[in-house]
Amino acid sequence: MTERRLYILVEGNDDERFFGRIILPLISHRYRSVRLIKYACLKSARVCKFIQSIRRTGDEYLVVTDIDQAPGVMAKKQVILDRFCVVNPGAVMVIIQEIESWYLAGLGPSDARILGVSVPDSTDHLTKEEFNRTIPSQYVSRIAYMLEILSRFSIPEACRKNRSFQYFMGRHHIAPPARSLPETGELKDQGEPES
Repeated sequence: MTERRLYILVEGNDDERFFGRIILPLISHRYRSVRLIKYACLKSARVCKFIQSIRRTGDEYLVVTDIDQAPGVMAKKQVILDRFCVVNPGAVMVIIQEIESWYLAGLGPSDARILGVSVPDSTDHLTKEEFNRTIPSQYVSRIAYMLEILSRFSIPEACRKNRSFQYFMGRHHIAPPARSLPETGELKDQGEPES
């Protein structure tokens, strides 16, 4: 364990729920503390000041963002860099397509059958709207459905079905990659964090 703290800046509630349930338990032993901060509704100046204070203390941070409609990883990173001018490009993690693609990627075939859900072999291009269409009628809320997926979440399955999830896990040495990444392409542009 290091004496450093880690701050993971996430866009909203769905990201916070995912990182809190899946990622934090796997990395919390490495840091004095790990905190999730929702930044989407915060003013840019406030986030910039917060990141500056993290850097001054020598702690670590990661800014997580969905690629959304950006034409590529580097373009989305530039959006974040323009919004938060103090962010190190290597500290930005772009989720392809949206966080919902990571949720659905972790649902294995047997659990998908139990829930009555059809999960594609790859969730790399899955959008929030497509995810919402998978919600079975027995779930009264989207959140209940997401929590059920997280309770059944398979990291190897998610690494197999979503390249950006696999990249994130490998980059942070959380789990061995389920398959090797291509030599070229979007994910290679994610970059390495500044040491």
